[in-house]
Amino acid sequence: MRALYVAMLAPALLSAAPARAPRIVSINPCLDAILVQVADPAQIAGISAYSQDPRSTSMSLAVARRFTALSGTAEEVVALRPDIVVGGAHVAPATVAALKRMGIPLVQYPVPATVADSVAQVRALAAVAGHPARGAGLARRIELAAAPAHRRAVPALIWGAGGLVPGAGTLPDELLRRAGFSNSSAAYGLAQWDILPLEYLVARPPRVLLSTGLADAGGERLARHRAVRRLGARITVAPFAARLMNCGGPSIIAAMARLRAIRQNVGRQGLGA
Repeated sequence: MRALYVAMLAPALLSAAPARAPRIVSINPCLDAILVQVADPAQIAGISAYSQDPRSTSMSLAVARRFTALSGTAEEVVALRPDIVVGGAHVAPATVAALKRMGIPLVQYPVPATVADSVAQVRALAAVAGHPARGAGLARRIELAAAPAHRRAVPALIWGAGGLVPGAGTLPDELLRRAGFSNSSAAYGLAQWDILPLEYLVARPPRVLLSTGLADAGGERLARHRAVRRLGARITVAPFAARLMNCGGPSIIAAMARLRAIRQNVGRQGLGA
């Protein structure tokens, strides 16, 4: 319902906006990555500071650094006098109140739980920016990249920082299935987003372990961990960047490319046809 609300709200915002393309501030890194692909650079008054941090960005740093970076405080957002502000489901109450006082529309988007949700979000944000055709093009690229694989599903687990695992009902869960894997999260009794300690992982490892720790900061240390080295001799252990499971939008294209490459390698190893 929330995704539908956003999609319906976009045309209303456009009709109320000035004739020129609206100036937009994004205070969410996932929305930043969509916005830079569907809006003109001159429209983007500011983006989230997270997008200029190599540990959290979901876009090229070179692209992100072309724009003003914001921490999301009410003062800095309002100072830019945007026509529209876009943010995630949770925005600081002070920022919400300040925008309301200034009469600046705030459009909030939830974290997409499915590819379809993400595609709808892309189209909605492109409509807000005044470029629906660009949104349609990006949505189509996402749909093509996420086309389901027709092959036997191989059990796999995404194991993030601190043991965080995405379970059923999350976007990473759907991407795993579309790439030819099954999510082993349920086999450990984990909830939608849950923690799996290393001890439990080592005691009953999945056939394929996708570890964000191997791809991101601290990865070398984790790779040298005795338990992880032992796992690597028995199963397929592959790096999977955290940024690929944190956002939808264009990140789906990169995430699916990475998952398909890992699945292809698993097939060559004889773990799955």
